[in-house]
Amino acid sequence: MDAGAQQYLERIQTGAKNMGRLIDDLLKMAQIGRKQLARVVTDLNSVLTDVLADLQPECEGRQIDWRIGDLPSVDCDPGLVKLVFANLISNAVKYTRRREIAVIEVGQIEEEGAIFVRDNGAGFDQRHAGKLFGVFQRLHRSEDFEGTGVGLSTVQRIIKNHGGEIWAKGEVDKGATFFFALTAKGRDVAAATTSLLVDGE
Repeated sequence: MDAGAQQYLERIQTGAKNMGRLIDDLLKMAQIGRKQLARVVTDLNSVLTDVLADLQPECEGRQIDWRIGDLPSVDCDPGLVKLVFANLISNAVKYTRRREIAVIEVGQIEEEGAIFVRDNGAGFDQRHAGKLFGVFQRLHRSEDFEGTGVGLSTVQRIIKNHGGEIWAKGEVDKGATFFFALTAKGRDVAAATTSLLVDGE
């Protein structure tokens, strides 16, 4: 086949792969919506260690300054909460790809009981923060950063199934911070945490 035909075939192959990933993500989100929570008291430090080990291949050849704080033990479904960490930290790795030295921080704001994942990556316009957790809503071009636009929707569903809340603060080209609390208390502290983020704490 000539070069033009080869190019068309490559586009078809890429489109098919993207559609396959999208269908897989949608099926996963639907399954999570029906899944009964299997709550146990879980050490989040252990969950985070597993996630970082799983993401190691994505970090090969990168300079990443990991800043990992001490996390609490909480009553949760450990498998689902692992998905939350995996998605948020994978996003942090992805959106810091253009940084010579990526900085990714995971910790807890003890006063509010909220967990956060912070990075110094591409960030986002805070005016559009409401779109972050919508299905197929993306704030970056697919040409710049790959993704299906389903991951954060899945994360939000998991957090809400636990009775908690998730919210985010970002600035274009200055990074993003995602907060989540696994209890109803999270709804009460969202505004306070956003204020802390504005102050850079």
